[in-house]
Amino acid sequence: QVQLVESGGGLVQAGGSLRLSCAASGRTFSNYAMGWFRQAPGKERVFVAAISRFRGNTHYADSVKGRFTISTDNAKNTVVLQMSSLKPEDTAVYYCAADLAPYMTRPSLGENEYDYWGQGTQVTVSS
Repeated sequence: QVQLVESGGGLVQAGGSLRLSCAASGRTFSNYAMGWFRQAPGKERVFVAAISRFRGNTHYADSVKGRFTISTDNAKNTVVLQMSSLKPEDTAVYYCAADLAPYMTRPSLGENEYDYWGQGTQVTVSS
């Protein structure tokens, strides 16, 4: 069983920055591939960013490329999503997720690849 707890959401003006963190339980965090998804009101949950088990490989949705950065701290069992140049369309509930049986070097991109999910954290960007 893996527990994921997100933090860092909030209200920010357009152009601002936020840093989301997700703390994972378990002793084998370094073996997980991690990802971030988001769900805007009335819309389906969509992929935002992912990092492979081999932490050197990342992948981003086109809508956030160049503005968001995903990273991990294996010593702290934490995955971080640094968000900058935020836009009102980034408003959503953000979820982190863990893939316990990932490819070594390919980030996990699909929701069905992930085994555990956090409860989500709200990000609201005002115009």
